[in-house]
Amino acid sequence: MVIAAGAIGAGDAVAAGSAPVTALSAASLDPTVAPGGNFNLSVWELQLPIGSPGSPTTIPPSQLKGASGYTNPAYFWTDKNDGSMTFWDPESGVTTPNSNYARSELREMNANGSAADWSLSGTHKLSATLRIVSVTKNVCVGQIHLGSGGSSTKPLLELYYHSNGDVVLGLEKSPDGGQDTYTLTNVPLGTQWSYVIAIVGGKIQITVNGNTKSYSIASGFNAYHQYFKAGDYNQSSSSSTSNGAKVKFYALTVAHG
Repeated sequence: MVIAAGAIGAGDAVAAGSAPVTALSAASLDPTVAPGGNFNLSVWELQLPIGSPGSPTTIPPSQLKGASGYTNPAYFWTDKNDGSMTFWDPESGVTTPNSNYARSELREMNANGSAADWSLSGTHKLSATLRIVSVTKNVCVGQIHLGSGGSSTKPLLELYYHSNGDVVLGLEKSPDGGQDTYTLTNVPLGTQWSYVIAIVGGKIQITVNGNTKSYSIASGFNAYHQYFKAGDYNQSSSSSTSNGAKVKFYALTVAHG
């Protein structure tokens, strides 16, 4: 069952060598509405890089959804040229207690407004079409994060985009930490590309521009439930308000089955 969807901006050409985007959606994005007018944000919560130290501002689904939903001209808005859902995250932003890095990022929620928290059984897919406009070091653009089942605050996996264009999977060794990294492909900065982060049959499947690779899940994660995250989780920090990452999404779909 598909529960969150976006569309492809008609005015944004697909770069040579990238996967066809029509498989996700053929509809056009409307540059005149809030992100919630182009994307089903009723099943997402937004965390912003502002607020008080250790307690970033969050925007619930009820405020994000719809054409007149929440927008922020500094950190989360609809691009007036191509209609993309655009995230900006400066290195100096407010962070959570368990991270040194700020984020402008969506956290998966259920349709009833509760926090998503699903088991590793079944099939779970996060699909996106996006491009990175700027990044200082690297930026996480998609995650499967640990939910209930234990005390760990780690992700199961993170998908990174590096400043040299490398798309890298970070796979956690255990809920206690430690991450193995795998370079999946290279996408030039500013080029549109697509990914699918999935759990299928108890294994991780990562698809980038149509190419799929599978990875095993360490047994220590079996006790945990999970949830998806997507957006702009910058992986560098400083006092700068101008250095950071800008990420533009043209499609975003979550499906569980």
